Amino acid sequence: MSDKDLHPWQHDHSFGQHEKRPGEIRTIIVIALTATMMVVEIVAGIAYGSMALLADGIHMASHAAALSISAFAYVYARRRARDERFSFGTGKVNSLGGYTGAILLGLFALMMAWESVHRLINPVDIVFNQAIFVAVLGLIVNGASVVILGHGDHHHAHEHEHQEHHGHHHDHNLRAAYLHVLADALTSVLAIVALLAGKYYGLDWMDPVMGIVGAALITHWSLGLLRSTSKVLLDRQGPQHIRDAIVAAIEDHDDNRVADLHLWSIGPSIYAAEIVIVTPHPQLPENYKKLIPSDPKVVHVTVEVHRG
Repeated sequence: MSDKDLHPWQHDHSFGQHEKRPGEIRTIIVIALTATMMVVEIVAGIAYGSMALLADGIHMASHAAALSISAFAYVYARRRARDERFSFGTGKVNSLGGYTGAILLGLFALMMAWESVHRLINPVDIVFNQAIFVAVLGLIVNGASVVILGHGDHHHAHEHEHQEHHGHHHDHNLRAAYLHVLADALTSVLAIVALLAGKYYGLDWMDPVMGIVGAALITHWSLGLLRSTSKVLLDRQGPQHIRDAIVAAIEDHDDNRVADLHLWSIGPSIYAAEIVIVTPHPQLPENYKKLIPSDPKVVHVTVEVHRG
């Protein structure tokens, strides 16, 4: 049998990963905005003595690097989508980028907390007017970045948790980038609150305390992203309601029984499945594949049939 004769049983394993994802361009735009504001805030934080402002600038610096990792993940996944060395395509590069971003997010939060505690013990003088101006400017840039990356399927953390619960694994790489800029926006808000409290009420200690508060919230986001991405990277069983739908679709015909089912994510919103079916009336595997619901998108299915 020639290779040409095998074509009906062969298919492309890129599963759409060769296409440019919307998050790629948006991430590159945000990298440029973040890098520019990063320089301004670090210089201003040092010059005006604001820990909250300096933390925001350092945060943006680290996030510029993290966002660059996200951009690299997009390009790598797209260019290697048809590389046969990847058994199920490069969809998991997306989750790997998100996982890496989550680790960096946690490290940056730890750095913020450490430096804030140091400034709480050893306070410095703050030039409030200039620091407030730069913090407001940073908030505007960060807010724009949040809008750019948040447009689409990543509006906020609670929505993402709802999607994960129901098995809709969206773009983890974009999710990581979105959380990075959201964290930047948060630290900008906290910096402004702290600086205003210090200027008008003499509460200079608010500056480092807000840094600690921001670090705690960012850590929470980081842990959530680590949980969702690690499930994909470790091939954790797909959501129960999807498995139930597959079992129901198959067992509703000809006394079929699903003896074994493995369902796992191989990319954003796409799954692979291995199914063992026991039936008194065996049919070709293709007939059982046609029974599987098209939504969610199970793009690679292996069916094993036994008479029983």
